[in-house]
Amino acid sequence: MAWGKKKSGRKEPTFGLGAALSDLRLTADDRVPGGGDDRPKKTPKQAPKRESNNGGGDKPRKSRTSSKARSSGGFGKGIKRLFYWGAVLGLWAAIAIVGVVIYVGAHLPPIQSLEIPKRPPTIQIVGMDGTVLATRGEQAGANVSLKDLPPYLPKAFIAIEDRRFYSHYGVDPIGIARAAATNLMHRGVSQGGSTLTQQLAKNLFLTQERTMARKLQEVELAFWLERKHSKAEILELYLNRVYFGSGAYGVEAAAQKYFGKPAKNVTVAEAAMLAGLVKSPSRLAPNRNPEGAEARAKVVLAAMQDAEFITAAQAKGATGVPQYNVKPVGAGTVNYVADWIGEVLDDLVGQVDESIIVETTIDPKLQTVAEAAIIDELAAKSVKFNVTQGALVAMTPDGSVRAMVGGRNYSESQFNRAVTAKRQPGSSFKPFVYLTAIEAGLTPETIRTDAPIDIKGWKPENYTHEYFGSVTLTQALSMSLNTVAVRLGLEVGPQNVVRTAHRMGIASKLEANASISLGTSEVSMTELVGAYAPFANGGLAVSPHVVNRIRTVEGKKTLYTRPAETASQVIDARAVAAMNTMMQQTILSGSAKKAELPGWYAAGKTGTSQDFRDAWFIGYTSQLVTGVWLGNDDNSPTKKATGGGLPVEIWSRFMKTAHQGLQPQPVPGLAPSNSFSTNPIGQALSSLLPGSSAPSPSAPPERGYVPSAPVYNGYRPQPPAPTQTNYPAARQQPQQNVRPEAASGLDGWLTERLFGR
Repeated sequence: MAWGKKKSGRKEPTFGLGAALSDLRLTADDRVPGGGDDRPKKTPKQAPKRESNNGGGDKPRKSRTSSKARSSGGFGKGIKRLFYWGAVLGLWAAIAIVGVVIYVGAHLPPIQSLEIPKRPPTIQIVGMDGTVLATRGEQAGANVSLKDLPPYLPKAFIAIEDRRFYSHYGVDPIGIARAAATNLMHRGVSQGGSTLTQQLAKNLFLTQERTMARKLQEVELAFWLERKHSKAEILELYLNRVYFGSGAYGVEAAAQKYFGKPAKNVTVAEAAMLAGLVKSPSRLAPNRNPEGAEARAKVVLAAMQDAEFITAAQAKGATGVPQYNVKPVGAGTVNYVADWIGEVLDDLVGQVDESIIVETTIDPKLQTVAEAAIIDELAAKSVKFNVTQGALVAMTPDGSVRAMVGGRNYSESQFNRAVTAKRQPGSSFKPFVYLTAIEAGLTPETIRTDAPIDIKGWKPENYTHEYFGSVTLTQALSMSLNTVAVRLGLEVGPQNVVRTAHRMGIASKLEANASISLGTSEVSMTELVGAYAPFANGGLAVSPHVVNRIRTVEGKKTLYTRPAETASQVIDARAVAAMNTMMQQTILSGSAKKAELPGWYAAGKTGTSQDFRDAWFIGYTSQLVTGVWLGNDDNSPTKKATGGGLPVEIWSRFMKTAHQGLQPQPVPGLAPSNSFSTNPIGQALSSLLPGSSAPSPSAPPERGYVPSAPVYNGYRPQPPAPTQTNYPAARQQPQQNVRPEAASGLDGWLTERLFGR
C-alpha cells in the first residue's frame, strides 16, 4: 500500500435491524399535517420542492388528462345532485298533493253517498179559484230535458261559459291558464276558469264562499261528476239547477219569470240573455237592469257566432232587433197577502222542507178590484189631501179574507199597513162604546146630552164647536158627536168598553181612560175589520184568516186544513139589531152619506184621528165587511182628509163591483120591515139630521180628540127646523124631558148605580 494514496473509504457491510433502518429518512411530505412544532416551516425564500426523481431539476408539469377527468367528474356530480334533489322535491310535492286531496276529501260527504240533492222547496200561493197568486221560496221550474229545448239554448251557455266543455274531464287547464293570464293583464279578476261541471258541483253541493278549500272541493266533485254522469246529463243538470236571479232556479223558471213563456219557446236573443245572467244574476236581472242584461246578451251572441253555433245572419238579426219582452217586476198588492201567509206558515206546518201549495180564501177578482180602487183614487187625490198611503181589507162575515191591500205599491214598500201597522181608529171605535151602552140597557132612542164637558181639564169638543142639546144615541152616533161618546163611555165605564172591544176581536192593548171613547188607542186594520164582523153575522165572534189548506205539490199529503170552528155568540140578537139600526143611519144620512150601494142594506162607521192623521171607514153588508184606511207612514197630518171623504169613495167603488150579480140579503136586524127608512122613529130622526132632505156634497166629518189642542174645520151641521117640537133645537139648553132611563147624564147614572131606582 503506498503512503501517498488516499484511502478508498470502503465500508464493510452490516447486518441486522440496525442495518435495515440505517437508510430510512423522513421528509416533509411524510409528516402528518398539523403535527405541531415538528412541522417544517416554510420561509418566503424557500425554493419549491422538486420531485426526487426529477433528476434535471425542472418544474413539475400538470397532467392534462387528470385535469379533464376532474372537470368531467365535477359536472357529473352536479347533474347527479340536481336529479337527486329534484326527485326529493317531487316526492315531497306528491306527498303534499296527496295530503291535500285526502284533507279536502275528508271534508266532503262520502263519495259513495253523494246524490243529486232535491230542489229547494217552493211555496205556491193560490186563490180560492185555484189561480196562482204568488210564489215564495226559491222558485224552481219543472225539469226540462235537452231534447225538449231549442239547440241554441244550451249552446249559448257553452259558448259563454265553457267553450271546451266536450273536450275536458271536469277541469280545463287551458281555460284556467287563459283566465289567469287575462286576470294578470287586467290586474284583477275579470275572467273565471271554472267549467260548467265545476259550476254544477258548486251549485249542487257547496256554498258560494270564495276560499281555496271550497275551490279544491269543487275540483274533486267535478271529477266525480264527470265519472258518474255523461256530458249530456251534466249539461241537463246544469240548465235545470243554475240560478238566474229573482229567485228563479233553472231555465224553465227563468223563462217563465222573465219572459212569461216556457223555455222551449225562447228566441235566440232570449236564450243569449238567459246565458248571460249566470255571470251575475242579481246585477243583470232583466226586470231590474234591462240595459245591463241586453249588453251582456250581445256578448253572448258574439261568442255563439265565434263558436259557429249560430250563423252571422242569426247573430245580426238577434242583435239588431232584440225581442226580449221582459215581464215587469211583481209589484202586485197580492204580495202583501203572500208575506202575511209567510209569517203564519211556520205556526201552521212548521219548517217547510218540501214544495207546498197554500190554498187561500183570496178572491183574485176582488183583489184586483181592491188594488185598482186604492191605487187609482190615491193617484187622483193624494196630492190634494196630502195622503201617500192606503190600505183595504175585505172579509166575509165569517172572517175569510177575500182581498187585502197593504199599500199602494209593493215594489216601493213591503210594509203591510193592513196587518202590521197600528193607528188610532178615531170615531170608528165608537161602536164598541155604544154597544156597551146598549148591552147595559140603553136603546137607539135613548136621549143623552150633547154639551161641553170638562174632565179634569180635558175638554173634548165636537168637530164644529156646536152642540145640539138632547139627542138620541142614533143621532149622536150617525153625526159622531164627541161629547156624547165621552159621556157615554164614562157612564158605562172605560174598562167595560175595553172588555167589549176585546170580546169583539180587538187584540191590541187598549188604555181604559176617558179618551178611549174617541179611539185614541192604536189598533191594526185587520183586527178592527174583524171586530165589525159580528155586526154582520148576527153576533158571532170571528178570527180573520186567509189559509184554508196546505198540501204538497203532488197532492199526496195534506199538511194543514183549517179546522171547523164553533163560533161563540159575543152579541145577543137585540144588541145586533140595535147597533145595525144606528150604523145604517150613518150611511143613510150621517157622516158616510157618500157611501153608495144601491139595492143593498149596509151599515158602518167613519173615523178620523187627531189632526187628520188617519181617515177610516168600516162598512158592511150581509156579504162582506170592508175597511179602508188612508194616511201617511210618518204619521204626519193630511190636508183635512176625513173618514167620510176619500175612504168612503174607495169603499163604494170596491163594494159595488164586489156585489154585482149577488142576490141582496138583509143585514141582521135590518129587514125591510124594520129598516130605518120605514121606521117612524127613524123618519123623525132623519128630519133632525143635517142634509136629510137632499144629499150633501160633503158628509159631516167626525174625529176623536186627545188632550192636545184640537183642530176644527169642515162641515157645519144646520140646526133642525123650529117647527120640530119632539126634540130640542140646536144650541138650546138641555130640557128636563122624560127619558126611558131612571135619570139622565153622568150624575143620574151614578145615582142609579149607588142607590137604585
